[in-house]
Amino acid sequence: MLNFTLAPEPEDLAREKGRLLFAGPVDFVKGVVAMPGLPPADRLEVCFAGRSNVGKSSLINALTGRKSLARASNTPGRTQEINYFALGEEKYLVDLPGYGYAEAPVAIVAKWQALLKNYLAGRSTLRRAFVLIDTRHGIKKVDDEIMSLLDRSAVTFQTVLTKADKVSRTEREKTIEQVMGALQKHPAAFPEIVVTSSEKGDGIETLRSIVATLQ
Repeated sequence: MLNFTLAPEPEDLAREKGRLLFAGPVDFVKGVVAMPGLPPADRLEVCFAGRSNVGKSSLINALTGRKSLARASNTPGRTQEINYFALGEEKYLVDLPGYGYAEAPVAIVAKWQALLKNYLAGRSTLRRAFVLIDTRHGIKKVDDEIMSLLDRSAVTFQTVLTKADKVSRTEREKTIEQVMGALQKHPAAFPEIVVTSSEKGDGIETLRSIVATLQ
């Protein structure tokens, strides 16, 4: 049984490495709609996945210190794309479209799910997936399905709680407990959970440090 904990505060060296990585150039590379369109696998990459309205764009913008980076790539027509951002020349940050939205046509959802599965299973340079969970709601069935997909693809994923400032301390602790319990059945789950608030800046330095120190 895995012992899940909250991610500790980063050490000074890791914190500085994270600051430098995200303070450097962050550029939108391209939106990808099919596997042949992926950029060359010439560097390590991390991806961010989460339900619609989980706060993914806000988190990416907070990480990069750019107010409209994720939204700028999320204009109509790009919503079903895998969006690539270059963190300097060192890493790719990959923004996956939100999942679990009922409004999208079935055919579009099916196409995106196929692309997602192919991407997760076939991208050798993908070092870690960050699965975002809204602190107000905890892990839902659709999150569990994505986590199972990551298990099958043997992609290590780390859970990131978003909007932690929107609930009371008691509610937050209850959600953390629910998440830790749900993660027990997922062998690909990394045992440290990051609690964040894009608005307050909580957990941002920790997440930057994690991305920057991945090898």
